[in-house]
Amino acid sequence: MNSTEKEISYKITNSYSTLYNLTEATKNVWFVCHGMSYLSRYFLKYFKDLNPEDNYIIAPQAQSKYYIPPAFKHVGASWLTKENTLKETDNVMRYFDAVFNVEQIPDDINLIVFGYSQGVSVAMRYVAKRQLKCSQMILHSGGIPKELVADDFKFLQGHCKVSLIYGTDDEYLNDERMEQETKRVHELFDTNVTVMPFDGRHIVNVDIINSLV
Repeated sequence: MNSTEKEISYKITNSYSTLYNLTEATKNVWFVCHGMSYLSRYFLKYFKDLNPEDNYIIAPQAQSKYYIPPAFKHVGASWLTKENTLKETDNVMRYFDAVFNVEQIPDDINLIVFGYSQGVSVAMRYVAKRQLKCSQMILHSGGIPKELVADDFKFLQGHCKVSLIYGTDDEYLNDERMEQETKRVHELFDTNVTVMPFDGRHIVNVDIINSLV
């Protein structure tokens, strides 16, 4: 079979979701990247207990959507796969650029970058690639991209608190894997890291989220 794979560029439209309002009273802006099988508007429910006067939450939407098995009734989304990862990562980065360009977040507000599960990888890549200055980076139950090194985050030294959160009974992250991830996060961010295991499975821990502001 004499087949050829070709590449084109074109403009697309995508959504994102927000919770509460960005006002002069806002103290914290959260940029929260959902995990696999989520839609951004439903992912916001995990942040509804945050003070609406102090917090504004931005939830970008993964572009690749699909029907979730086994019923194939509900729709979920995925950020990246092993297929054409570099190009797809560039697409995600440009989409994030567009969201930040529209939102125009003031420089004097605490920017909190949050990634859950698959969202950890795109959140960390964006911070590293765009040298995004944030006051907190929260890595919840996900894997750190293998290509990232300490120099990628040197610009954050002394200015960013990093939290690594995971469930001790996580069905996707066993003890060996979390030992590796814990070692990696300390390699990337030195001593400015708080590791926060909790009793539970692969779920979003709302109590910990609420404790971080």
